Amino acid sequence: MRIKKGDYVQVRSGTETGKKGKVLRILTKKDRVVVEGVNYVKKHIKKSQKHPQGGRIEIEASLHVSNVVLFSPHLQEPTRVSYKYEVQGDDDKKKRVKVRYCKKSGRQL
Repeated sequence: MRIKKGDYVQVRSGTETGKKGKVLRILTKKDRVVVEGVNYVKKHIKKSQKHPQGGRIEIEASLHVSNVVLFSPHLQEPTRVSYKYEVQGDDDKKKRVKVRYCKKSGRQL
C-alpha cells in the first residue's frame, strides 16, 4: 500500500468526499484504512462496569484504500505517490533505500 499510518489523506469518493484526516490504522488484508474524524458509525454498547449506562457511541469505520488519496503538505492539495531508490552511506557500506516521493512536486514525503 502506498498509504501508511500517520499520513494525512483526503477522501475522494463516497458520502465523506472532500474530508481530510490522519490515518489511524491500516487493515492490509482487507485493503482498508481508518481515518481520524471520517466515516463515523454508531456502535451499540452493552451495560458493563466500564459503561454503566450502555447506549450508543460513535466510532470511525474503515474506508477502502482506493477511496482516499494522500494529501501533500507542501502543495496543500491531493497527490499521487511514487518511489525512488537512493544510495546512502559511505563507500564501505552503501545501502539502497526505498523512499516515497510526491508525484506533483517531486519532494520526499
